[in-house]
Amino acid sequence: MTHNQLLIAANTLWVVVAAVLVMFMQAGFAFLEAGLTRMKNAAHIAGKNVLVFGVASLVYWLVGFGLAFGNGNGFVGTHGFAPSVGALLAVGKAPYAAFTSIPGAAGWLFEVVFAGVSLAIVWGAMAERAKLWVYFAFGAIFTVVYSLVSHWIWAPGGWLQRFGMQDFAGSTVVHYQGALAALAGALLLGPRIGKFGHDGRANAIPGHNMPYAVLGTLILWFGWFGFNPGSTLGVATGGRVGFFGYVALTTNLAAAAGGVGGICVAWLVLRKPDVSMMLNGVLAALVAITAACGFVAPWAAVAIGFVAATIAVVAVPLVERLGIDDPIGAVAVHGLAGVWGTLATGLLALPSLAATVGVGHGGLLYTGSPYQLGVQALGLVAVGAFTFAASFGSLWTMKRLWGIRVESHVETAGLDVSEHGMWGYPEFYIPVPGGYGTESHGHLGLAHAHAHAPAPLPEPSLAPAADAAG
Repeated sequence: MTHNQLLIAANTLWVVVAAVLVMFMQAGFAFLEAGLTRMKNAAHIAGKNVLVFGVASLVYWLVGFGLAFGNGNGFVGTHGFAPSVGALLAVGKAPYAAFTSIPGAAGWLFEVVFAGVSLAIVWGAMAERAKLWVYFAFGAIFTVVYSLVSHWIWAPGGWLQRFGMQDFAGSTVVHYQGALAALAGALLLGPRIGKFGHDGRANAIPGHNMPYAVLGTLILWFGWFGFNPGSTLGVATGGRVGFFGYVALTTNLAAAAGGVGGICVAWLVLRKPDVSMMLNGVLAALVAITAACGFVAPWAAVAIGFVAATIAVVAVPLVERLGIDDPIGAVAVHGLAGVWGTLATGLLALPSLAATVGVGHGGLLYTGSPYQLGVQALGLVAVGAFTFAASFGSLWTMKRLWGIRVESHVETAGLDVSEHGMWGYPEFYIPVPGGYGTESHGHLGLAHAHAHAPAPLPEPSLAPAADAAG
């Protein structure tokens, strides 16, 4: 093998490993969202992540990858749809000339898992009340919208890339876009039954499993080491071998500052060290550093993470006070933190690192020029207007024609049994042989459970407290 072939092999290995890490983030979303929602919807919420990643993968293969990275103009890729074997195995050739150091297939794999993450974010604000078919229809539409914006910022010759917009791994492309669609969905669906009282005040609807949410956050943090470092797309960046290690360092520093900052700010503002706010702090910090991870110094990564956590702690209840029911906090954690991370890059980007990455210029702090900050703001406005309009318009049309929210009795009963004919936790709802998972047969569905369930046992009598104590 030649030196160039060895380099392509090393790059491909790294990118595929990173893509697998990012794909595993779907498990993180499943645990996080299931934990922060109610027991009666657990199977639906977790299973949805499998479904939407499948939808995103198929649509991205058919049209998304071509729109995002196929050769074209500054606004859209016009080649590379349903790519051939030759196109997927080629390196640096049409229709995917953008991928000069890895085959097109490796580029597709890495980019499709990003599309899957952005789509996963959408449903957090729509949880517990959207119809199942909406996942199919809007999942396909959003994947196309996502792909178009990807082209603007990440494809060579994209109109925002020509201006020098810096979004290393997707604070804008992935997280901000997902949050905008989530906001559109939350507004059109309306709040869950019982979320707001007659006086307009929000009622708490706690999630059923905080340990699940913690596990989901840790899985997401783990997966982010593929998300951000993998965006180098190779083992060398701008002549710096192993630059992805530096990106991993800034990513971890921001997340650490976000976790510590989140719980401390919650302690001060909310008068309690709220675990959910600590988790929001970690995730908001990771979202914010995603744009900046290849451009900023370590101290700046810490600052970006801490400020992002503060934004999350303040914004999550603020969104609720505005009458928006966002069960997972997607609008605050992915949207507002994504805005902060994108703007922070324009403030804090090191000129030397901008030169290494080969995109944009140094930030306002180092150059005294507002140019980079202005480009970042331009990107946010353009992406915000397009993505929100496209998402709101398509969901509004679906709502008018077919309805996108489940009926009230379905929502009250829970989507597990109403939509799928099964429960995520069958032992809590029906008598099950063996109990607590030994022979639950929960995967066989409602009809099987009713057919094989024994007669209910009588309720046990409770001993008086004094007798029970001894």
